[in-house]
Amino acid sequence: MKKTLIIIAFLLASCQASPVLALERDYQIQWCAEQGGNSHRLPNRTEVDCLTDTHAIEVDFAKKFYEAIGQSLFYAMHAGKRAGILLIVDLPKEQRYLDRLNATIAHYGLPIDVFLIDK
Repeated sequence: MKKTLIIIAFLLASCQASPVLALERDYQIQWCAEQGGNSHRLPNRTEVDCLTDTHAIEVDFAKKFYEAIGQSLFYAMHAGKRAGILLIVDLPKEQRYLDRLNATIAHYGLPIDVFLIDK
């Protein structure tokens, strides 16, 4: 019984000490509201994460930047807006994904604006 209580106490302490990462949707809702935008379903049944007056924005965690490039361009084409990516960089080591994204945009001259949430 004593061993079980020690294990439970350890598990509870470790749960409280570990950071709770928000969901992509949490970032999307907060950031988009701050920009005066909202999510928007296009006629082709795809959903833009954040549609503002000027941008169709795909929201993704840093490691998914590859997908964000295509999605942002697709949404922008159908919404008649400029493409944007809101990249969520949770950890310092994820800076490499931002660097790769910016390098790809620059190399191909892609019409994508990058917005950043970093911690």
